This record gives sequence, C-alpha cells and structure tokens, in this order.
Amino acid sequence: MNIVIVGAGEVGRSVAKTLSSEGHNIYLVEKDEAQAKNADDELDVQVIRGNGARPQILAQAGVTPSGDVDLLIACTNRDEVNMLSCWIAHSAGVPYVISRARNLEFTDSADWGNKLGIDMMISPERSIAREIIGLLEVSSATHAAELLDGKAALYTLKISENSPLVNMALKDIRPKFPDLMAVFVHVEHEDGVSGVPNGFTELKAGDVCYVVTYKDSADLLQKVFQPEAETLTLRKLFIVGGGKLGTQIAQAVKRDFGNVSLRLIDIDPKRCARLAEELGEALVINSDGADKRVLSEEGIDEADGYICATDLDELNLIYCAIAKRMGAKKTIAIVKRKDYQEMTQCMPVDAIVDPNEALANLILRFVHYPKHTRAFSMIEKINAEMLEVVLPENIDLIGKTLAQIKLKKGVVVALLKRGDNVFVPFGSTQLLAGDRVILFALTEMMPEAAKLFGAELGEQS
Repeated sequence: MNIVIVGAGEVGRSVAKTLSSEGHNIYLVEKDEAQAKNADDELDVQVIRGNGARPQILAQAGVTPSGDVDLLIACTNRDEVNMLSCWIAHSAGVPYVISRARNLEFTDSADWGNKLGIDMMISPERSIAREIIGLLEVSSATHAAELLDGKAALYTLKISENSPLVNMALKDIRPKFPDLMAVFVHVEHEDGVSGVPNGFTELKAGDVCYVVTYKDSADLLQKVFQPEAETLTLRKLFIVGGGKLGTQIAQAVKRDFGNVSLRLIDIDPKRCARLAEELGEALVINSDGADKRVLSEEGIDEADGYICATDLDELNLIYCAIAKRMGAKKTIAIVKRKDYQEMTQCMPVDAIVDPNEALANLILRFVHYPKHTRAFSMIEKINAEMLEVVLPENIDLIGKTLAQIKLKKGVVVALLKRGDNVFVPFGSTQLLAGDRVILFALTEMMPEAAKLFGAELGEQS
C-alpha cells in the first residue's frame, strides 16, 4: 500500500515504523524541521517537509486525483490540521482516510467524520480511561485491557513469593482452583525466557504473566498471584490534571464506581471552575498535584488510587512517586515518552499508561483488520496481539473442535462468547458460526491465525 502519514511525532513515527517494516510505501509529512530530521534519521520512509493541511504539500506525497495513495493518516496534535488533511485527501479520491481528534466532541458521534468523508475519527482518551478502570479494579495489575464488551479482560500480573502458583505447572491450576477461569497467554520468566506457555510450563516467583479471565474472577486471580495484596475497594481517588484525559477518567470513574469520593486537582483556576460545574459531586481543587499540605489535608494516606494526567511526563512520574510515599495505595502515571516506560522498575510508581501507544494501536488496528475493529489489543512489550473475530458460516473450522484444528504454538483461543455465555474453551469445544472468539497470537502469526478464523484482513503490503 502507498500510505501518507501527516505528523512525525511519537505516534506518527511509531505507525510509520511498523507499516514500513511490513513493506508498505510510506510518505511522512512534517513541517517541524527537528521532527522531520528525526524521522529521516530513524526511519526507512520518504519525509516531506511542510504543512500537511496544504494541498501543494500533500500533492508531493501523491495526494492528487491522479495519484495512487491508498490511505492517509493524519495524527498531528492539532485537530484542524488533521481534519483538513483528511478532507483534502478524500476530495482527491484517496480511498481511506483516518484522523486523530483530541477534542472528544469530534468522536462523540460519527457525524463529523461522515460529513468530511473521514473513515475513522480516533481519540485514545476513552480507551485509556477504560484501561485505568481495569488497573483500579485489580490493584496488582500493571496492564489491563477490556474484552467482550467488558465481560472479560487481559491482565498483566507478577507472581509473588507467597503465591500458591510458585512451582506449579499450568495444567495443575484448574484442579486446584476450579473457580478460576483463566487462560495464561504469555509468561515472562525472570531469567529472560518468555513465550506462549503450555500445560507443562512451571511457574516461578517473579514471573510476569499475561492472563485472560472473566471480570468476575479478577479478585480471585489477584489473590492467587499476590495473596498479600490488598483487595482494592475504590472509596477515595485523586486525579491530577483536568485536561481532556483527566476529565474523561473522572467521568468514567463516576460512571463505573458510583459512590467513590473523587478529588480532581488542577493548577488552572478557570479550568477548575468549569470542571466543578461539569463533575457535580466531585471535589475540584485548584492546587499543585504534589502539594504535600493539600494532599495530606485531603487524606492521601487513605487514597485507593492516585492518577496523574498532566501534559508533562516527568511531572506525572514525580507526582505519583510523592503520592505513593505519602500512602496512596496505587499510583498510575500517564507517560507518552517511550524512554520512560520502564520507570516503574526504579521509582515508586505502580503503573504507566501510554496514550500515544494506544492511539498508534487504534490506527494499526484499522490498517490490519478494517472489518474487525470491535476489540483489538497490541501488547508491544511482548510483540503480541489480541483480536476479536465473529466466526462466519463459510469457513472450514465450523463444526470442528479446537483439538482438531491443531493451532500452531504461539496462537491461543483465549475466550469464546456464544449467545450471552462467555467461557474458556477446551480442546473438545466445537466451533459454531456466530461464535465470538478472542484470539491471542504473536504479532507475526496473527494475520495467518486471523485468516484461519475468517477475519477480513487489510492489504499487508
């Protein structure tokens, strides 16, 4: 495919790097010279310097009525640039256009996209809010992703020294814990060995496991992994940063946790006045998110969660560390720079969430699986993906059991939804048309696995 990407920030470069490695022909448009030079130095793409909202600049990348561009992705930090770039591309006949939208009103409905001929208007705020809700629900989880309309989830957890899982083979877990319906899709051992496990894989203290389970089993899952961890009942929560992301998180918390005592802290008095009206019973505080006097007065030592979502990564990490030292049970920092993603290993911060990675994943999801955008998660750290597929009637798998299919190592059917029932499938489970399955696979194996289960793939090169 010939793909034009407008914007060479973290998101644009990440998407360009992935798509270029897959064999696509990439044009990257960027007006900032420093960003353009970074892209030139790092990526095997053609960099065009200029404003991506100008027809003359886009024409240099082939965005013309006679051009052969298959897809344009606009992912700058400015909505107006993205939307205008997409409108120009759509008017020139580009078959597919995708726009990033920071303002949530543009993604509240499909109207804006439809009127401008934009195939997908995306914003990571909602998916980030859902991930944070998952992290708050399971206090020891460092990663969470909802599956099957919120009935299930993928969690990343570490096995503690006191866990009953230590020295246990996976095949022995279900007999010992019959109420724990969970699938271990990936295991990282402390010695650096990692991969998709089998029934004979023996777990050790310190192993990091990626586990798919029912939401109802999340508490039991945590008790098995970390018996000493306190079950988190969300009563008091602090959110620092009242921008679009902080506000979205606050609204999601109010919706999902009901009576939680919520404190939102922001340094801008005008923003605080507006948020006080929008958030109703939430306490909005005009202050610095690391002001120890304010935090102490508001009971940070009783806080079940502290989320820092300002625009500065460094601030978010430092503020979370301060809140953790003052007694907050779980701290979550919003961090965009990849260089900071491992800071949980050297700072008292419980979890890091990257909105840029979430946005890049949404874009790649559309490119790879344009007909299957309902549920998709890319787990960059372990080079794996999860995809939800509804089984069509016209594939060879219908009527066969999972044991008969003999999936390749590295591919797992983690969950299956049939009607209103969600369950962990066995080798004897027979597949039926209309089943919704959650596939887990290593990234290089997912296209073949998805095709086997009837998914419609985008052009791969």
